[in-house]
Amino acid sequence: MSPAFRRVVYVISYELIAVVLTALGLTFLGFGGTHSSVLAVTASTVAVTWNYIWTTLFERWEARQDCRTRTLRRRIAYTVGFEAGLVALLLPIVALILRVSLLQALSLEIGLLGFFLVYTFVFAWLFDRVWPPAAG
Repeated sequence: MSPAFRRVVYVISYELIAVVLTALGLTFLGFGGTHSSVLAVTASTVAVTWNYIWTTLFERWEARQDCRTRTLRRRIAYTVGFEAGLVALLLPIVALILRVSLLQALSLEIGLLGFFLVYTFVFAWLFDRVWPPAAG
C-alpha cells in the first residue's frame, strides 16, 4: 500500500469508526439518536477540516524556524494547539445541536477529549498491526 493511499485509508476508517462510537456514546448518554448522529458527523467534518488547516499553518510556521527537527516541545505545542482549536470550534456546535448550555457542552467536550486520547492510541496501534507502515 502506498504511503498516500495508506493515509487516506487511515483517515477514512478512523473517522467512520469515530462517528459510530461517538453517536452510540452520546445516544447512551440520553441525547437521542438523531442529535447524536448529526453531532458525530458534524464533529468529524470539523475535526478533519481543522486538522488540515492547523497542520498546514503549523508546518508553515515550522518551516520558518531555525530548528528543523520535531522536538517533544514542538509536538506538544502542535497537539495542544490542535485540541484547543478543536474545542473552541466544536463548543458552540455541541451546545447548539444537543441543546445544552456552553458549560454542559464543555463538560461533554472534556469527556470526548479523554475518549479520543485513548481511541487514537488504540486505533493507530491496531492500524499499524493490520497495515504496517512501509519500511523506510
